[in-house]
Amino acid sequence: MGSTMRGLSVFISDIRNCQNKELERLRVDKELGHIRTRFKNEKGLTPYEKKKYVWKMLYIYMLGYDVDFGHMEAVSLISAPKYPEKQVGYIVTSCLLNENHDFLRMVVNTVRNDIVGRNETFQCLALTMVGNIGGREFAESLAPDVQKLLVSSSCRPLVRKKAALCLLRLFRKNPDVVNVDGWSDRMAQLLDERDLGVLTSSMSLLVALVSNNSDAYWNCVSKCVKILERLAKNHDVPQEYTYYGIPSPWLQVKTMRALQYFPTIEDPNTRRSLFEVLQRILMGTDVVKNVNKNNASHAVLFEALALVMHLDAEKEMMSQCVALLGKFISVREPNIRYLGLENMTRMLMVADVQDIIKRHQTQIITSLKDPDISIRRRSLDLLYGMCDITNAKDIVEEYVDVILQLIDKAGDFVSDDIWYRVVQFVTNNEDLQPYAAAKARVYLDKPALHETMVKVGSYLLGEYGHLLARRPGCNPKELFAVINEKLPTVSPPTVAILLSSYAKMLLHTQPPDPELQEQIWAIFRKYESYVDVEIQQRAVEYFALSKKGAALMDVLAEMPKFPERQSALLRKAEDIDADTAEQSAIKLRSQQQTSNALVVTDQLPANGSHSVGQLKLVKIPSQNMEASSVDQGRIEVYGAVSKVDPEAASSADLLGDLLGPLAIEGPPNALIEEEQSQGIEANPSSPGALALAALGDQPNSAQPIINIVERFSALCLKDSGVLYEDPHIQIGVKAEWKAHHGRLVLFLGNKNISPLASVRALILPPRHLKMELSLVPETIPPRAQVQCPLDVVNLQASRDVPVLDFGYRFGTTMVNVKLRLPMPLNKFLQPMTVSAEEFFPYWKSIPGPPMKLQEVVRGVKPLSLSELANLFASLHLGISQGLDLNPNNLVASATFCSDNSRAILCLVRVETDPADRSQLRLTVASGDPILTFELKELLKEYLINIPVTTPVAAPLQAQTPAPLQLEPPVTPVTNDPGALLAALL
Repeated sequence: MGSTMRGLSVFISDIRNCQNKELERLRVDKELGHIRTRFKNEKGLTPYEKKKYVWKMLYIYMLGYDVDFGHMEAVSLISAPKYPEKQVGYIVTSCLLNENHDFLRMVVNTVRNDIVGRNETFQCLALTMVGNIGGREFAESLAPDVQKLLVSSSCRPLVRKKAALCLLRLFRKNPDVVNVDGWSDRMAQLLDERDLGVLTSSMSLLVALVSNNSDAYWNCVSKCVKILERLAKNHDVPQEYTYYGIPSPWLQVKTMRALQYFPTIEDPNTRRSLFEVLQRILMGTDVVKNVNKNNASHAVLFEALALVMHLDAEKEMMSQCVALLGKFISVREPNIRYLGLENMTRMLMVADVQDIIKRHQTQIITSLKDPDISIRRRSLDLLYGMCDITNAKDIVEEYVDVILQLIDKAGDFVSDDIWYRVVQFVTNNEDLQPYAAAKARVYLDKPALHETMVKVGSYLLGEYGHLLARRPGCNPKELFAVINEKLPTVSPPTVAILLSSYAKMLLHTQPPDPELQEQIWAIFRKYESYVDVEIQQRAVEYFALSKKGAALMDVLAEMPKFPERQSALLRKAEDIDADTAEQSAIKLRSQQQTSNALVVTDQLPANGSHSVGQLKLVKIPSQNMEASSVDQGRIEVYGAVSKVDPEAASSADLLGDLLGPLAIEGPPNALIEEEQSQGIEANPSSPGALALAALGDQPNSAQPIINIVERFSALCLKDSGVLYEDPHIQIGVKAEWKAHHGRLVLFLGNKNISPLASVRALILPPRHLKMELSLVPETIPPRAQVQCPLDVVNLQASRDVPVLDFGYRFGTTMVNVKLRLPMPLNKFLQPMTVSAEEFFPYWKSIPGPPMKLQEVVRGVKPLSLSELANLFASLHLGISQGLDLNPNNLVASATFCSDNSRAILCLVRVETDPADRSQLRLTVASGDPILTFELKELLKEYLINIPVTTPVAAPLQAQTPAPLQLEPPVTPVTNDPGALLAALL
């Protein structure tokens, strides 16, 4: 061996002896240059040298350096006849190449020969590499051979175990590789296996199979119960599979996980045997000092608890589970305490054991003061779920203390939504109002106070300070003095709240106190010429109202109760923390639990004046990423009249106003069924279906006279046109987009000779958009048109679109519609064309999932390549001609713009088959995994549901002068992609 070529161990030693990163990089570059030179003269390499160089490449790759050559040499070692070279080839190929690499196609036949051969060592190497890389190429080519190995009686357990795990990986990549009809019986036979290694691997495969289709594997239920009996009851387990005295805990967990995908077991013998095993697990689990044994036993225990909840066990067993969890939440170990609180919350959701859980209320409240924030959150979730009329006062008073402490100590990290929620649930519960006001009085005495606490404290004292009048230090003058001390140090938004509190104090001080009145009037006069318009308007109006006596009583009356709603926090806990099996176990129940969330907004009231501190609340629908699933039901696409009846709401949900998400809940099932009976259609799979309008309580009295779905789809590809029209009003839009900024103007046109009154417009934005709508006038004059600019800033990639909640009154008819606004992901794309020198290096630099995703899209509307290019151009994707050597393929690119990141280059490749235009292969790559996924899904939606653009309705032309008329539509021309697409369809 020459002096310029060192052995692998010497090279590793040199790397470890480098004093800094720069020396290490120089040593690596030198070694890579030498390896590259030797690989160019491959004929002179011995198998030993090739193996050694490939090992060095792997080590350099593990250090984090790019290795962009030598892949062919690594792959070629797989074909070597000897084990040392073949082992190196398989290991290095598994590490360096991903499932989409072209070199893998070269070794498919070699890998198949090793799998079907009789050398067990080669079989294990091949199965391990296929299981690690996966990919559709391997799945389609090798799955039948892997299945034969798994069910073969002549193979050793070691090979069959690897075959089961390999097939699991291939099934996850392509579920079609496992034929359901033929595998049901084979799977049942595999569960009779005596070797626990094969049985554990087969159970992992079963969990994946039943998660996809549980109906086909009913014959495996009794086998799973027998496995649990063998492990937990009979302890029929070899010593090497016993972990700290627990028989194969991994297999027990997987088996109980598989059983949770099946509906409730009806067979009495099987059910009785299963409950005996679960009873034994519950009785035999306790907390011990050995951490490893605790981890294993608790893994089995909590999976058993999930299975008990899924099976709807008898109340006696449920009580036993709660008692066991009650023991866990009182131990010192934080992990066990956390798991106890978490599972007690889940048990509360699916079983009627609330009275039993209430026995542990004191310990749960104590957990709110735990140093660990995750335990405090779990305690909060559990208290929220168990709160009812019998224990509400104790829990909510503690709740007020916790939230006010949170605001006081971490005010910089508390959004305004939190103190809005405090205001809501205090307003809705009269028993809490004196307590909350007293706590606010205590906090405002502090010399150094966060501004958020000043907001909530001054609001509570303004609304409910008069309830403390008989307490020492709480007369109106003293409360005013406490609040007024904070006035010079706060920002303008807080000054506005303080002015409202002063006006409320004048209202509640009866008979009027001249000295207090003069002090407050002096403040109002001071701010009458303030530079901030909001503060100036409040000061002027409050000063004028305070001199009118009775008028002040009417305008500044006590805030009414906010509409109550059902629990949203419990569902949030389910969605975030329940894994796949638990979600399946509670799926039917969760479909029955819906609620209406509320959004706080400072919308202008209908009378045109600002009420002091008034907060409007509006019901909005779910904008969950999963909202397009069939479980969400059918949703109306243009909305209906929505009514809020605060008197009809239940008063038991005392905590509902505080922690529920702003807008995550959908309509109740009863309303969905009512709407389906009325024949209202929806299109949940169309672009933008993730933010459809909410269901109302009754059908709209003014029905639209245009197809709302078609207009929305058309405007997703255009920037101007009519969005909505009914007999009374026409709503048009005109938009301009530049990078991550957008400006959309809403044109509201009154079609009648009578005015439209009580006009309101509220934007319900998704999380990825920051939006600001200008003030909407309360009245639109007859035959007139008004414009309302809407500014938009994009924060990140998402297919969700905002919702416009719009309402008006025509005569005695109230109309309320909720419309999706055409702001899809493609509006923030800027088309660009790239050269081959720019495209290929960037394409190769993106390694694979999740930043490069590929999918075969079936059910595509047949389009020629030019028509497909026109569709992509309308989506703001630039077509790069000549990059792909295959004339049937298409390459497009664009830059995505958002406020949170730089412009991100997106590359799209479409591979079509001229013989079958109903399917194509779509590949999307970018530097952001979220953007890659969202763009791929958006393109799929447009390819499968190509929007049919109808002629744009002529906008309303006002007969009287208006500030700005909506421009007439542009006549489609041949170079307009949207017009071309409309003509084709």
